Amino acid sequence: MSAYIARRILLMLPTLLGILFVSFVVVQFAPGGPVERVIAQINGADTGGTSRVSGGGGDLAAQRGQGAGAAGAAINSKYRGAQGLDPDFIKKLEVQFGFDKPAPERFALMVWNFARFDFGNSYFRSVSVIQLIKEKLPVSMSLGIWMTLLTYLISIPLGIRKAVQDGSRFDTWTSAVIIIGFAIPGFLFAILLIVLFAGGSFLNIFPLRGLTSDGWSQFPWYWKIIDYFWHLTLPLVSMALGAFATMTLLTKNSFLDEIRKQYVMTARAKGCSERQVLYGHVFRNAMLIVIAGFPGAFIHAFFSGSLLIETIFSLDGLGLLGFESVLNRDYPVVFGTLFIFSLVGLVVNLLSDLAYMWIDPRIDFEAREV
Repeated sequence: MSAYIARRILLMLPTLLGILFVSFVVVQFAPGGPVERVIAQINGADTGGTSRVSGGGGDLAAQRGQGAGAAGAAINSKYRGAQGLDPDFIKKLEVQFGFDKPAPERFALMVWNFARFDFGNSYFRSVSVIQLIKEKLPVSMSLGIWMTLLTYLISIPLGIRKAVQDGSRFDTWTSAVIIIGFAIPGFLFAILLIVLFAGGSFLNIFPLRGLTSDGWSQFPWYWKIIDYFWHLTLPLVSMALGAFATMTLLTKNSFLDEIRKQYVMTARAKGCSERQVLYGHVFRNAMLIVIAGFPGAFIHAFFSGSLLIETIFSLDGLGLLGFESVLNRDYPVVFGTLFIFSLVGLVVNLLSDLAYMWIDPRIDFEAREV
């Protein structure tokens, strides 16, 4: 087991390096960049993704008077809209954002810094990447934790009942509902919920912004809890739709596989009741794949499942942070969050495999090739 864990950890290093390299290469060929962003701000044509971006590059943007009238100056033509700006000003921007160095040197420096978990500062927010992640973490954790728990609490009992009543009318119509729910994108269902229940064209029951109401800190403790879940209701329902369908069918199929095995027939022949067979024998084996997949399901909900939902419901979490950083060409935030999410994902995949072994001792990783 120790040898298997060591091999998996060693494989994480080239995997992370490959992810960073591919992303870095893509960024080099992507149009626009932080320098172009500041130039666009100077020219009044900024098309950034958020008006909340301030500081950092904006400090140099405020120096638009430095040579802005030097129309005949020799301008670095690789930047769109740079005509009429002082070349020294452009060079200052390049130095500030690190683009005065060649690409290989910038990539090597980034890898060295990331190896020491030094992710630098945001270009436009005047704050470190780690601090930004800490600020957005509570929102994404709220969505990830409650969505995962809600999915498991509903899907497991429903999947068991569908397996027991396989082929019945209940199984048929619930499968139809699940398939339809799985086919509807979460963001589209979120818009439907807003139209129906959040002041769209019908009812105005649920709020549309944030996780708490104004003055939440002054509420009594019980009202704080009510207000918190009141704000979470629509985002959770929207996010859980696809995961709920997947987990229900996974649970059903797992139970069906176990119910058809020989040991179940033996237990029934010995006179065990259906409840004893189901929960005394089948449940432990059928739940192996479901329980072992819990870490991966949580991380998926935590890091990658909430981008559009956070945007639609104005929830300032990690998903929205990553989206805005890409639009604003805030590369330290983009690469920093990508590195952290990739590392966490790799660790969770390892933990999921180890959970299989812990739940089912018959699994032997030492006999496997990585």
